[in-house]
Amino acid sequence: MYYNGFYHLFYQYNPKGSVWGNIVWAHSVSKDLINWEALEPAIYPTDPFDINGCWSGSATILPGNKPIIFYTGIDTEENQVQNYAIPANLSDPYLRKWIKPADNPIVTADATMNKTAFRDPTTAWKIDSHWRMAVGSKRKHRGMAYLYRSRDFKTWIKAKHPLHSVAETGMWECVDFFPVALSGESGLDTSAFGSNVKHVLKASMDITRFEYYTLGTYFPVRDKYLVDKGMVDNWGGLRFDYGNFYASKSFFDPAKSRRILWGWANESDTSTDDVAKGWAGVQAIPRKVWLDPNGKQLMQWPVEELDTLRDKRIQLKNRELKLGDIIEVEEITAAQDLCGLKGSKVQGGVGPFGLLTLASKGLEEYTPVFFRVFKGEYKHVVLLCSDARSSSVRNKGLYKPSFAGFVNVDLSVTKKLSLRSLIDNSIVESFGAGGKTCITSRVYPQLAVYGNAHLFAFNNGTEPISFDLSAWSMRKPLKMNN
Repeated sequence: MYYNGFYHLFYQYNPKGSVWGNIVWAHSVSKDLINWEALEPAIYPTDPFDINGCWSGSATILPGNKPIIFYTGIDTEENQVQNYAIPANLSDPYLRKWIKPADNPIVTADATMNKTAFRDPTTAWKIDSHWRMAVGSKRKHRGMAYLYRSRDFKTWIKAKHPLHSVAETGMWECVDFFPVALSGESGLDTSAFGSNVKHVLKASMDITRFEYYTLGTYFPVRDKYLVDKGMVDNWGGLRFDYGNFYASKSFFDPAKSRRILWGWANESDTSTDDVAKGWAGVQAIPRKVWLDPNGKQLMQWPVEELDTLRDKRIQLKNRELKLGDIIEVEEITAAQDLCGLKGSKVQGGVGPFGLLTLASKGLEEYTPVFFRVFKGEYKHVVLLCSDARSSSVRNKGLYKPSFAGFVNVDLSVTKKLSLRSLIDNSIVESFGAGGKTCITSRVYPQLAVYGNAHLFAFNNGTEPISFDLSAWSMRKPLKMNN
């Protein structure tokens, strides 16, 4: 959340080790989304209503500029219940201390619901004197977003019907429900509603460990969400990210009138590796989110503040790559089945072409991020791939998948494709076609590390391509100055 000049990031954390368990709500603050300071945990298990765990939730800013946290607690009966916490001292700019009032829990599952699959309350929204929030759940194999209403933010009543549900999708975790403007890139407060607004419903699917979202219309009188006609509403639907990206959460940033999305990139190595590293899991770069002008999907782009870390720049202008060409850019220190079958080496017509990131000098290791273009019935079909299969000479204990997502562009109109990749020691986060399709890969090179990591542009298609390229080394973010 953004509150009184500071961004507050709360996240699931085990202070006693880099393995699952003993989870608290860790708390970090920043003035710019880039330079952060870690504070003491905001919430940790202390009471009967959360003694067995403090799980995910959301923050809401109430009228009078008062923040409140909703979160899922595991109680003494191992049931999942919804609790709230409030700042102990609103005059503290960091909001270091949080209080869990005695009237918790505020929402419990009724007799018709699965009490052990009922978690992750959303940010609340208010329309016509009633607050609403949604909580993820499942009924047998049907994914559910239960809806609750309140006038006073204390007494919450379950609506007769869920906000939305989809058969055969399993448990919905970390549900997010928010409005987007029909035009422009400005974000909207979570309570925004009207004729110029479309709504987004996202669920993190526990079975697939991927996230899926739909666009649709919210009807507050009936408190129902109807998905746009023609939109896929299941595991084959749209995703924020087609790679290692889960449990995301968005919030409205009033300081810059934008909606920001944040996702978790979990590890792809073993828990033993995590213990050796001393840490596990990273937050992806925060992304600005808005509605594509075509109205059929969301766009995402790294927050503008990230550019303040740019350092040395390398540029290649109007260069041509023919079949098999590879050009080294700079030493860097700092539809899945199709990609899996063909990879970056199998020759095509237009493509594969793109970048070999985190590459060793002799290409024993590399993580390619690339496009393939196919002829469709009516127009060209574009695929963005991020393939981790060659990312490390180590094989044992590593998950090295090939990720892919289709890119909704008309090449007969655009005549070109864009790609932005953010490359760190163990993560490659890529944005295709200005943010239409995003893929995050976790990789663990053994050779292509620090000064031995290289970046190449390549083309393995029979058709030559021309390209412009800019690459920056990046400075490290700093601990926030008090």
